[in-house]
Order: sequence, then structure tokens, then C-alpha cells
Amino acid sequence: MQSPYQTLHHQTHNIHHLHSFGCLCFPWLKPYTNNKLQPKSIPCVFVGYSPSQYAYRCLDPTTNKIYTSRHVVFHDNHFPYISLTKLKPHTSPYSQPISSSPHTIIPINLPHTNATPPHEPPSPSTSNAIPQEAPLLSDSTSGNGSTTIPSPSITSVVRTNQDAGNDDHYHVVTRSKNNIVKPNKKYFQASLHPLPENLEPSNIRQAMQHTHWRQAISEEFNALIRNGTWSLVPQPPNLNIVDCKWLFRIKRNPDGTIARYKARLVAKGFTQSPGVDFKETFAPVVRPQTIKLILTIALGKGWLMHQLDVNNAFLQGSLKEDVYMAQPPGLKDKQYPNHVCKLHKAIYGLRQAPRAWHDSLKAFITSHGFTTSKSDPSLFIYNSGSTLAYFLVYVDDLLLTGNNAQFLQDFIQSISNRFSLKNMGTPHYFLGIELIPTNKGLFLSQHKFIRDILERFDMAGAKPAPTPLSTTATLTLNDGTPATDSTHYRKIIGALQYLNLTRPDLSFAINKLSQFMHKPTSLHLQHLKRLLRYLKGTINFGIFLRQSSSLQLYAFTDADWGGNVDDRTSTSAYLIFFGGNPISWLSRKQRTVARSSTEAEYRAVATTTAEIMWLTNLLHELHILVSKPPLLLCDNVGATYLCSNPVLHSKMKHISMDYHFVREQVRDGKLQVSHVSTKDQLADLLTKPLAHTRFIDLRSKMQVTDGNYILRGRIG
Repeated sequence: MQSPYQTLHHQTHNIHHLHSFGCLCFPWLKPYTNNKLQPKSIPCVFVGYSPSQYAYRCLDPTTNKIYTSRHVVFHDNHFPYISLTKLKPHTSPYSQPISSSPHTIIPINLPHTNATPPHEPPSPSTSNAIPQEAPLLSDSTSGNGSTTIPSPSITSVVRTNQDAGNDDHYHVVTRSKNNIVKPNKKYFQASLHPLPENLEPSNIRQAMQHTHWRQAISEEFNALIRNGTWSLVPQPPNLNIVDCKWLFRIKRNPDGTIARYKARLVAKGFTQSPGVDFKETFAPVVRPQTIKLILTIALGKGWLMHQLDVNNAFLQGSLKEDVYMAQPPGLKDKQYPNHVCKLHKAIYGLRQAPRAWHDSLKAFITSHGFTTSKSDPSLFIYNSGSTLAYFLVYVDDLLLTGNNAQFLQDFIQSISNRFSLKNMGTPHYFLGIELIPTNKGLFLSQHKFIRDILERFDMAGAKPAPTPLSTTATLTLNDGTPATDSTHYRKIIGALQYLNLTRPDLSFAINKLSQFMHKPTSLHLQHLKRLLRYLKGTINFGIFLRQSSSLQLYAFTDADWGGNVDDRTSTSAYLIFFGGNPISWLSRKQRTVARSSTEAEYRAVATTTAEIMWLTNLLHELHILVSKPPLLLCDNVGATYLCSNPVLHSKMKHISMDYHFVREQVRDGKLQVSHVSTKDQLADLLTKPLAHTRFIDLRSKMQVTDGNYILRGRIG
């Protein structure tokens, strides 16, 4: 007898995707793991199908966590919970054969370093020295205050079950071991062998297996002690104790080689109590536009530039609140193991640490005659007599330039006496941007960051694409099928955002694809991979800042009327030049629907005008005289006409705020608006996908060029 489906379609049902409820299964766990050392699969129980995608739901009986995966190996005839009912109470279907010995101890012997005999510990009320002993590390303090951390033997303890006959422990149920990953403890195998030196440890046990990481831990702990970061005190009753942990990172040079091994003790800020452990947390950082503006000014005037890097910056900020933290893992004081650290200085991970550091640095800078910029709070300006200097602050990365070389050296000496920092000299690698000087300018590139992105998302071997987006693609919210892993899509978009610092040719593509992060589809991911393939072909590209004595401000502005198919909103874009160099650009979806192309263009003009006015005010604070008012170039005749003529009728009255703002700047002589042909409209690249020839032409006019030309001497 046939089913209605067979009668109607003349074919049988496809039931290959159906499996027995409660059967043993092994899901692929790569999307859930963040380290290659974790198991690729673990035994689970099949509990159903995903309602939002073509995938299976698998329950991990040990953690009660449900994994959703499309790639699952099923054992339809093996039901773990049925087997469980046939066993005695407290039995496990996944236990392995065990010995009767209660514990197996596997020692890992590491080479020892010389240690100074420990001194008597100070009073617990004021102690901030390295503890005498610790479970993992033995510490001692020499008479001159220097500290060494020897490397003791680390013991890995594998807890096993007792005798199988004991009712308090599990019996054993064996199963086939073919192609099955044993659900061992996380990183257990890694703890039995030294971690490769080019990998970052995930915990202090792994770190202590290498001399480089032991030295990094010693340097970090010594810095904390010398800085007077805390004192050991008895744990106060009824007060929150903030937890902490160690983090390990490998700092690399622009070419990818290892520069240093960095260990950092961080507080777990999420364990702080708002209003008790912290209040204000905001701390400003310098804007990217300000950085490019200062670089252009320094190039045009031939000023020297100095890059400074503060060591352990957050540790140098003083706390206003009483904060208590647990002792560092592996470094607990043997004599006072139950004491806690009362923090006097900020530490990485604290919610208020960035603000405390910024306040301390700001107080020092302003005490030496610098004033804080009103346009950018992380820019400090010194103007006295004939001396003019600028100081940029981005957390612990500092940039100093000015017209008086002796003043710069004196200030560097003063700030070095107050804070522990390194004078990097002429900047070559600032905020992840490589700065390549030439005899005619400065080339800014993020090729190392691009290479890391391609390797991280398995696109290093992809075929290059000629443009970021295809001209035939009309992206909508419901294109394609839902993505199997939306987090993967968001990770790529988040990484690409930082490339906006030096790559205006990516702005539109990143902005467009970012509009689908809440619900990406397979088609969106396909176009996102095309953008990565474009990066593969332009990995060495960046912007070239030319040395020019003409410090004039001009901008291109454009809009794509109703280009968004889903809601028919428009895209505003601008590209602003100073001294012939691109310093600010934007590609952004407008918030409201424009009823005409003139309205869409005029909204873009208003957005560009606001940015120009901010830059004008910033230049005034920098004491840079601009002889002519900024020039704004628009390719829409109607929008250009409205900027200079007091015409306000029914079609424009609903945007009167933008209208009056732009008109006021034009009337006061602070802005000049002119028409430019569409052919010469550089901002056109920031509003829509373009054909290859047109795209390459506008990209070169934006001064986005191949860094290989710089190395060959063909530019600059």
C-alpha cells in the first residue's frame, strides 16, 4: 500500500536523515572549540532536530549541554540510557576500564633555575613581596629587590574511579573504539608533553614548561611588585573578592617573527560589583582621523615623530575605590594563603582600569603645559612661544611630534621618569599599522593583519577576486538559506572593521555586508568570502600620504538613492582630503527613506558638512591656518543649488534641520559647495559596487596603492 506522498509524487520518502531518538551519536565539535587540542567529537545522545536549520541536536550527558551540528555519526542500535537502566545505580555508559589504585600521579620534571634563599616574609598588613612558596611556582626575593621564579616539577594528577566493585563508583560498559575520539579531560594530553614554543599556553601549567614563558611570568610579577600594585591583607568579611587569572600572548613583528613572550595577570572584571568595586569606566582613545591628520601635518612641515610604548600601562593608574582581589594563581603566599590582595593600583581586567590610567596620564601631561583638545580628548597640544607639539594617546601607545626637537627630547625624558616606557624612535608599527617612510611621504599598510585574517578564516589559499563585491549582486535579507554558523559570519565582519583605518576601498562592502549580521544566509557568506578573496589579491595595499606644503581641506560626497532593496533607504558616503591626502571617509546607510535623489544627496551633504566642521575646529586647535574655506564637491545639481540658495518648499521642508545647518555654514563663509561631474566623483566607490575598470580608477585616485610599488621605488 502506498502513502499519499508516493501516490502524488510517484517516489518514496527520503528518510535517510531520520535517526532513532536517544541513540549514541558523535557530533563534529569544531564550531564549538577554540583550540586544535580539544577533541573533535565526544559521545552524545541524539535528542532531536534543529528547528532553524538542517542539523541535529545532541546532548552531552556529562555536562547536559546540547550541541547543534550538521555532521554527526550515529549508532542507531546503541542507546546509552537504556543500557544505563540495566546497570547498578551510579554507573556510567562511557566509563573506561580502570585500575583499583585510587590515583595515578604522573610527574613532569622541568629544568630548574637558580633561586635565592627566601627571606622572612613581611607583615601581612603591608606585604607586597613575592610569596615564599606556591603550589606551582617557588618564589624568592633577593636582598636588592630583584626576583627570580625557579621552575619546580609540575605534577599532573589524573583522578580515577575506585575499585569497580565499590557501590560508590561506576561500573564499566565497553564499546567499539574504532574512529571514536575518547572524551578525555581538556588538554590532558597536552599537559603530558611540552607545548610548542610558538603556541600560546592556555593556563599556567602549560606556560611553566618553557623557559620563555617562565621568564615572562617573572617579569610580569616583578613589575607588579615594584609598582606597589597591592598589599596582602586578611580577607575582609562581607566584601566582594575579585578573581584573577594569567593570560599569555606572543608579540610578533610586522614580518610575523616572534618579538617577545608576554604574560599578564588580569582581574576577572565580570566578578566586580557595580557601584561598589567601580563607578565610572569610560576612557577615550584618539580617533583614526586625528592620527592621519597629525601624520599629514608632520609630513608637510618636516617634523620629527617619536613613538612611545608604556610598559604595563594599566598598572600605573591609581584606584579611587577599595578593591580586593584573590592572590595570583600559582603564586599564593605559603604563610598567608588565605589573605587577599588589596589593590592600590589598577590592574588589567578591572572595569575602571582604562579610566584610571587615562586620568593619571592626563594629569601628568597637562602639568607640563599641554592642553586637552576639545575636538578629541586623547589629543594634547603644546603651544608656547615658537614651540608647537602634538601628543596622541591610544591607551598605552603614544605618538609625539612637533617643531622643536629639543623640547621633544626633554618631554620624553620627563615622561620616562614618571612612567615606565620604551622610546621606539621613529614610528614604524603603530596600532597594528605599518608605517613605511619614503623620500616623498609615508605609506600606511595593514598587510600583517590581513594575512592573519586570511589564515584565521582558511582563505589564505583562495583565488583573488578583482573587486570587493560583484556588480550583479543584489543583496537582500532573505537571500539564500540560513547560515549554519552565524557567529562565524560575525567574526569575519568584526575583523574586517579594523581595516577601515587604511582601506577606504573596503568601506562600502563592509558596510553592506554588516547589515546582515543578525541573520546571515549562505549567499551573504558567499559574498563575504569574495571580499576576503579581494583582500588576498590586495594584501599589500594601503594608503600613501604625500608630503605636501598645501594644507587645504576638500571633500567628495555622494549618495545612492534607494539602493537598499529591502527598505529602499539610501547610502551616504564621503571622502575628505587634507593636504592632498585622504584622512576621513565614510559609507553608511541613511536612517530614513529619501523621497528623491536630491533629498538623498542633500542628507549626504549634511553628514559630510558635520565632519568637515569637526575637522575645521580640530585644525584651529592645532594652530594650523587654512587660507581658504573647505570645498565640498557634489555631483547632484539640485543638492548643490539648495546649499547656496534660500529655497525651502514642500519637497524639502521635512529636512529643514539639515538644510539650515548646511546653509548656515555656506552663508558664514565656512564652507564652499561646488558641482563635480559623476566621472570625477571619488565618493562613488563608497556607495555601490562598481565595474572593475571604474573601481580601479577611483581606487588609485584615493591613493590606495600597492606597497610593492613603494619597495621598488616607483612611488615616492
